[in-house]
Amino acid sequence: MHRSHAKTMNMNTRTSVASFLLLFGAVQCSTRPNFVLMFADDFGWGDVGANWAETKETPNIDRLATSGIRFTDFHAGASVCTPSRAALLTGRLGLRTGVVQNFGVLSQYGLPLNETTLAEMLKATGYSTGMIGKWHLGINGSYHPNHRGFDFYYGLPYSNDMGCVDDPGYNLPMCLPCPKKSDATLRDLFQEEAAINCDRWSDAVPLFHNLDIIEQPADLNTLSNRYAQMADSFISNQTSDTPFFLYVAFAHMHVPQNHDPKYTNASTRKTIFADTLLEMDTTVGVILDSLRRNGFTNDTLVLFTGDNGPWEEKCNLTGSPGSYLGLWEKRHSNGSSSKRTTWEGGHREPGIVSWPGMIKPRVSNALVSALDVFPTFGKLAGASLPVYRMFDGLDISHVLFNGSEKGHDFLVHPNSGGSGGAGDLDTLRKGDWKLMYQTGGVASCNRLSPPAIRHDPPLLFNLINDEQESEALDVTEEPYSQILIEMTKLLEQVKESVSKDNTTVAEYKKNSDDRPCCNRNNVVCRCTV
Repeated sequence: MHRSHAKTMNMNTRTSVASFLLLFGAVQCSTRPNFVLMFADDFGWGDVGANWAETKETPNIDRLATSGIRFTDFHAGASVCTPSRAALLTGRLGLRTGVVQNFGVLSQYGLPLNETTLAEMLKATGYSTGMIGKWHLGINGSYHPNHRGFDFYYGLPYSNDMGCVDDPGYNLPMCLPCPKKSDATLRDLFQEEAAINCDRWSDAVPLFHNLDIIEQPADLNTLSNRYAQMADSFISNQTSDTPFFLYVAFAHMHVPQNHDPKYTNASTRKTIFADTLLEMDTTVGVILDSLRRNGFTNDTLVLFTGDNGPWEEKCNLTGSPGSYLGLWEKRHSNGSSSKRTTWEGGHREPGIVSWPGMIKPRVSNALVSALDVFPTFGKLAGASLPVYRMFDGLDISHVLFNGSEKGHDFLVHPNSGGSGGAGDLDTLRKGDWKLMYQTGGVASCNRLSPPAIRHDPPLLFNLINDEQESEALDVTEEPYSQILIEMTKLLEQVKESVSKDNTTVAEYKKNSDDRPCCNRNNVVCRCTV
């Protein structure tokens, strides 16, 4: 869209957005808001001090929380990387978009092109759009962020452990460092060892600046500092007459947990995880300070959350789910109850939304989701949702601006594939109640993956009385039997909705020729030998 046309559309929507905000008791707004969306990786509900007193390394995130709404019941759209990001940027569950598992290094495709991203929707209404960080929704051709609505992109195409780096950092198991030389003998040895010890394609992790790979392998020790610099640069280059959307998807807290050496033992706990968390929080602080310094604070809605819960399999390199421990799983299988599961620890995330002067600071217990970002941002931007498709997210403007506690009546949580078919809808939350048809299948620290278990009748928990999900209730007895009937009907309604929707099938084909590589003559695609 031409910039002049975009500015005209921006002016035409100012009055309607201001009237909408006034309707919900907010202070009048003369322009549409800027949006800054910060998305942490493998991040637990308890990894923010505002949620969990034991966490001391997040003063900037905590400052953000006191300036806006801190949601206690905020959920990711899925409990694993790619499906969670697709849900965030489309407002639709994986069974609708087709994105039900992670894309890999060799993936030819990505988020289907007929799915509209948040960036595409906002750009069409005149927003300047930028992304910094982990994409993980396809990198080749039209699947690249620059072709999915982002004017600017700087970051990694997928997780920071999907390939070798010169300094592998802190990881379990330890991936191999990239070899310095390129020869046939080394190639064979490296590929063989990588397949055994790392279970990853052994190309070096690439760093993109727009369409170009500027570094391979990426220097993960300096990455967070560079993300902070790029975010500051993007914000500083914006103007007051054109709203902007900045999406920052951190590499932290995914393994390997590399960080600048100045953060080593700088945290209160003096652990690798805590030091890395402190570095990420510092980057959050840089972004908030850049908004203030450039005069955008009062014109910008900032949202901070995460893609899924802690990666429990990584032992001391994993974060905290807070009190959401999934004790039923621990007692019955010793499996994980965090990332890749539909236990609360897998998808309940910190959820913080701030807009000084527009959102009154408070704590909210409303049931909300990352799925809500798409329709809510769209409403505030004066955009129309894409037609001929159904959305699982809600416009939660009434929660943000008038103090309403009415979020979702119910939410479904898709399986990641660990405890059942990828994307399957076997877990439902309604009010205090949670219904689970499938559990298990995901490894915890130093343990093998337990078998997935199908429950008939399903497990039922009351999260108000049992937030640790320790004891399943007897669904053959009243009133639990009636609750089971009601929740089962709701789950079937969602499945019927999906069956009638304009759904997409994502393509997961792989081709070694499509891997991101700046130098195919080198054993690991190193940019410089």
